[in-house]
Amino acid sequence: MSRRGRFITLEGGEGAGKSTLLAGLHDHLLGHGVSLLQVREPGGTPLGEAVRSIVLDASRAGISAESELLLMFASRAQLVRERIEPALAAGQWVLCDRYVDASYAYQGGGRGQPFERIAALESWACAGLSADLTLLLDLSVSTGRARAAGRGAADRIETETDAFFERVRKTYRERADAEPQRFRMIDASQSPDQVLQAAIAAIAPLFEIGA
Repeated sequence: MSRRGRFITLEGGEGAGKSTLLAGLHDHLLGHGVSLLQVREPGGTPLGEAVRSIVLDASRAGISAESELLLMFASRAQLVRERIEPALAAGQWVLCDRYVDASYAYQGGGRGQPFERIAALESWACAGLSADLTLLLDLSVSTGRARAAGRGAADRIETETDAFFERVRKTYRERADAEPQRFRMIDASQSPDQVLQAAIAAIAPLFEIGA
């Protein structure tokens, strides 16, 4: 019977460099013989990708905070059941670009949805599944937005105000402080290679993978 896999999530604000880090960690883990599944939120399943197209569509400015929160958890519930949980049960490791912490940061801190409401949805939609390790890429809002500005047209979330993203960052940092056993905060203002090495160092002692 396969040993259960490990579940690693990446979090951070806009322009923090999650995509670059995911690519580096993907190669690192494969190089150590890890069977790996990489997914993203919202998305990762046909239903999730349909939700993603709605949530990020800049023309849908009228989506309420409540609807956005429910859409995110609809995508997440499907992803957990269709892909993440089966992969972990089969012994695969899972790298996920955002997970529940993103809802606390964006829909909670950013949109003002009550954390108690998010926790209730988490308990129901995620079937008790939490990350073994969460890597939080921390970066100032001004630097992150400057980086994101070079990526093309802004999506619905990226059009938010600096104050919104300051609240997002504050919530992420508060969650990291509250759960130091799960979170590893990485200074995302460093070079991509430095960020990758910091992430590898965070993974190595926890999962017995050499850096």
